[in-house]
This record gives sequence, C-alpha cells and structure tokens, in this order.
Amino acid sequence: MKYYCLIAGLPDMGIDDRRPVFDMAAFREILRPQLSGKDNRLIDLFYLKFDNRNLLRYLTDKNIPFDGRGNLSRDEMEECLRQIEEAEEPENKYFPPYYKTFIEEYRSTTAEPVQWENRMAELYYSRAMRCGNRFVSEWFGFNLNLNNILAAYAARKYRMETEVVGDNEVAQSIKASGQRDLGLTGVVDNMDELQRIAEERDLFEREKKIDLLQWKWIEENTFFAYFTIERIFACLLKLEIIERWAVLDREEGKRVFGKLIDDLKNTVINESKLTHAS
Repeated sequence: MKYYCLIAGLPDMGIDDRRPVFDMAAFREILRPQLSGKDNRLIDLFYLKFDNRNLLRYLTDKNIPFDGRGNLSRDEMEECLRQIEEAEEPENKYFPPYYKTFIEEYRSTTAEPVQWENRMAELYYSRAMRCGNRFVSEWFGFNLNLNNILAAYAARKYRMETEVVGDNEVAQSIKASGQRDLGLTGVVDNMDELQRIAEERDLFEREKKIDLLQWKWIEENTFFAYFTIERIFACLLKLEIIERWAVLDREEGKRVFGKLIDDLKNTVINESKLTHAS
C-alpha cells in the first residue's frame, strides 16, 4: 500500500535536526488512523519494545512510572495481567502472546534481572523477525546480531560469561568461537567496524558510532522505498535516534549530537554517491 499524502505531508526529518520533529507517542497517534491494519501491526511492533520495558520494570516494582511510548497504558497492562492470573486470555490486541509465556517462566523460575531482559529480548526478536515484512524483519535481525556481537566483546573484555540472545548463525558462532573476530568475518558485514566500535573506550563516541552504523543501514535499505510503510518505519527509527540524543545532558548532548549529525551527513552523502555510481 502506498501512503502518498501521509508521507508527503510529514515534516522533513533531516539528519541535521537537533531535536525530534515529533514526540514518539504523538507520532504513533498520527499514524494509526491513516495506516492499513497490516501496516499498523508493524508500527505496533516498533512500540512494543517500550511495553517490554514497562512489563519488566512492573514485575519488579509495581509503583514504577510507565513509559508513555508503549502501546499499553498501566491500567491496560494490569488488566491483562489480572486476566492471566485468573486463567483468562487477555483481550487487549496490543498484549502479545509471548507475554503469557514470559510471565509463566518469570513466576516459576529464579533468575538474575539481566537474564530476564535477555529472555524478553529473545521473545521479542523472534516475533519481530517473523513479522512478514522483509525490511522490518531484517532490521531486527541486524540489531540482534549487532547487540550480540557487542555484548560478546564486552564479556571478553571483562572476562564474563557471554549472554547470547537467540540461536541464529551469528549467535551460534559467538558461542562456539574463540577467535578474535568471533568467527564472523565473511558472515557479518562490517565486522572490522564492529570490532573497532567494541574497542572504543569513550562511551559517547561508542554510542555515536553505533547510531551512525544503524542510520547507515536504514538509509541503505530504504533508498528506493518512497511512499511505503518501510519509509514510515524508517522515520520512526530515525526519530528514536534523534530523541535519544536530545535527552542527554544539555551541553554534552549538544556537543556529541552535533558531531553525530555531521558524521551521519558525510556518511549518507558518500553512500548516496556510491549508490548512484553503481
């Protein structure tokens, strides 16, 4: 389905923006009435990450504030949990089936918080990568691999056990390989770049480089998507990157985010030249 009017009517969101053009929760409410049911489910999938965080935090502290970017309000989440407690099927369409699995495991098993976070991530990525949209599925696959690789290098640095999420080819290689490149050269694009990012000591620089890598991936994979749901999903991803830097400490955030934007601009220009040349 094409969304000519919707996409044409959205404000330009250039990579030189210093602040988000939309609040992410407000942007969702703008999108929902204009998208098909199928495409709305993809947008809901993006916002589901905030529900995941809300549920994880709620299970440890019922008084903790909810992130308003989630699909479910506190009252809606509590009602779904009550229904599960009473052996009913939650009726809210935004309550994913894997929550029931997660809650049953959480209540029957003792584990560390990071293990529960990884289990939630595993369930989330599994659902997302089976969403039926190639761009969205590959985006989640890209991030699953990215997070696993960076986590593996961090675990090696601090001589900790590697916590790998999922069981795809990259995850299996990380678990089995003792090589410096985790056995992933030739399997994962930009493996050298990922190694350099993992070795970056400056936290801001490291985060900036991760966001730069993600932004490049988005640009490269939506280059020919003009009025499609992929373009809208890409706008959400970019908005999240911009919003994340906007909440940093005012002065440090301004310095780091300004540098990030300059790097992104140069990278996208160069990538565009290469694309046109090919």
